[in-house]
Amino acid sequence: MADTQQVDPKAGARTERKVAKLVRQISAFSKAHGGAEGQVSHIGERGARIVLVGEDGGWGDLVAPSTEIAEQAVEKSGITVHESFDGEFAAKVTTGPYEWKRMAGMQIGG
Repeated sequence: MADTQQVDPKAGARTERKVAKLVRQISAFSKAHGGAEGQVSHIGERGARIVLVGEDGGWGDLVAPSTEIAEQAVEKSGITVHESFDGEFAAKVTTGPYEWKRMAGMQIGG
């Protein structure tokens, strides 16, 4: 018996639109922060997280529906991609009063 799969012809177009949207968002972040680097990590059924760190220390993240889509987006955006979020890459993140206040609040049950 032949192994058959049904292919959704619109799935490819949806994937391309999602990749293009992520590329626009990554590019806008990079432009606003004087350049950017990123890291992609799988977050389970929800997809993948793209962490962005700007040259000015600003940071943000995006969620993609899959690791494949996230990797396509960072590749097309042209940013440097790191395997993990540690060492020199993590040291580039600048935290401000808001982050410190939130971290302190979490420690004391806030």
